[in-house]
Amino acid sequence: MTYLVGSHHVTLSVGGAQEDVDFHTRVLGMRFIKKTVLYDGSAPIYHFYYSNANGDPSSVVTTFPWAQAGVYGKRGTNQAREVLLSVPAGSLDYWVNRLGEHDIQTRRFESLGTGRVAFEHPSGIEYVLVGNEDDPREGFTGSGVAAEAAVHGIHGVGIHVYDQDRMVDFGNDAFFSQGKVSEEGDVASFQVGTQGYGNFIELRGNRSDDQGTWTFGAGTYHHFAWNLDTLENQSAVKFDIEGAGYTDISELKDRTYFKSHYVRTPGGALFELAVTDDAGGWDCDESPEELGKNFMLPPQFESERESILSRLEPVTTD
Repeated sequence: MTYLVGSHHVTLSVGGAQEDVDFHTRVLGMRFIKKTVLYDGSAPIYHFYYSNANGDPSSVVTTFPWAQAGVYGKRGTNQAREVLLSVPAGSLDYWVNRLGEHDIQTRRFESLGTGRVAFEHPSGIEYVLVGNEDDPREGFTGSGVAAEAAVHGIHGVGIHVYDQDRMVDFGNDAFFSQGKVSEEGDVASFQVGTQGYGNFIELRGNRSDDQGTWTFGAGTYHHFAWNLDTLENQSAVKFDIEGAGYTDISELKDRTYFKSHYVRTPGGALFELAVTDDAGGWDCDESPEELGKNFMLPPQFESERESILSRLEPVTTD
């Protein structure tokens, strides 16, 4: 029987490299765990990884800083839009104050039974901190973030869609929906997989914006990854998704730290089916103590190290 555990990571196309590092580490206090490059295409683009204290699957935000290449995207409908991060329920006032100290405008509100704080990444991508009472993941207390406020990990993904029903059908037919759909205003929400946290899909009905871009481009969401646990289960899930008629799905790709298929959903969002196998993991090429300290390249790019470095802007990650 096939199954899905929960979320794995989220990947964004952001603007500048240094501003992205500063936003995630110095403002949100997340842990910097990996500096490498985008594996697809010929342009040398950084790939940064940020996490909670332990780098748990379901806690990792990764980014491609595309502004250096002069490539920009457009946010719109039929596109993943909001980065939903889980924080302790009692920490929202703390975050309003902390973000304000960094000159970041916030909006405090309630939705779907949870308190929330909305704000934007420097590239314009929409972030929402969601207050949760029972989240067992350990936050990282970087840059002075209080332990009782630190980011636990991913809460889920916010997707703007022209037709919410098609995505609900996808969840029920092929993507491990837990069955219950909550609705509030123009938002419908449901969970997928077996975990009780970090696996919410929130669908916002949006028929006013133009179609958002799906390519790499600064200021846009690229994909949301789910944890399929084992390679055998991952392969079986791919087969089942294709059997349900959702055939826009990639071959297996080796990302060093995990192996992945990608599927374009009927709501436009790109989902990744990820597995961290025995050969992968964040510490497969760095010790746990050194995570994020070195510039890591896969073997096929190692011979080009000096050339790649010469075409990337220097960044400070400490």
